[in-house]
Amino acid sequence: MQAALDLFRFVPGYEKQIVDAGKEPLLLLLVSFLVAFVLTRLYTRLGRARGWGSGNVGGVHLHHVVPGIILVLLAGLIAFSPAGEEPVVLELVAIVFGAGAALVLDEFAMLLHLKDVYWAEEGRSSIDALIIGALLGGVMLVSSAPWQHEEGSKTTTFGVFVGLSITVLFSLLCFLKGKRFLGLAGLVNPVISLSGAIRLAKPRSPWARWFYEPERGAPKRGMNRERKLERSRRRFEGGRLGRFERWFTDVVGGRADSPSGAV
Repeated sequence: MQAALDLFRFVPGYEKQIVDAGKEPLLLLLVSFLVAFVLTRLYTRLGRARGWGSGNVGGVHLHHVVPGIILVLLAGLIAFSPAGEEPVVLELVAIVFGAGAALVLDEFAMLLHLKDVYWAEEGRSSIDALIIGALLGGVMLVSSAPWQHEEGSKTTTFGVFVGLSITVLFSLLCFLKGKRFLGLAGLVNPVISLSGAIRLAKPRSPWARWFYEPERGAPKRGMNRERKLERSRRRFEGGRLGRFERWFTDVVGGRADSPSGAV
């Protein structure tokens, strides 16, 4: 793919690893996403601390998810139009899409709960969505096409399929156990997701609901399940790991208090 912008040509290896591989639009999307994410959270946290008013249009509070949706839809429309075939247009559209996606995911919790929970405990899911979006973009940027291998290589398509299936399985188990970051990291290195897949699930994860919550009519099995659930709560809610995750979320997105403080 011919480079249109070639913005980071001064970086060693950029032309070969990014431009020649056709990954510049994805890189620009990811950079735009991260910049918009940082600026948006910086503004909302400053506004929260200093009591800045929120944007209003006709007396209606305009959440930044609204311009985010408009940017994402506009970028998608242009990308699927004939103009999107031009390299320079595609890369500019990637920048617009990345910024819009960051605005949307920053208020993901509000879309999920259909109420203003930006600064509430439920609003932490927006930080999860933002980090997962960034990690997914990074994974796609550094990964190669899974079905391609060099001619003459002993690697077969079946072998690639088996390896990919195992990788996806480990990552899926991590997601079911509530370990989203390990699941995404495992798409690059399956050893990471394997460690999360074989260990205890988080207490509010689908896995915990299926296998840790006590069953009625089965006292012995129910006691075993209850012990697992209690261990999970100690590890992820009251233990060092749980405290670290809460601290990290507070650093990235701000401390949660109540829904009334949304900006």
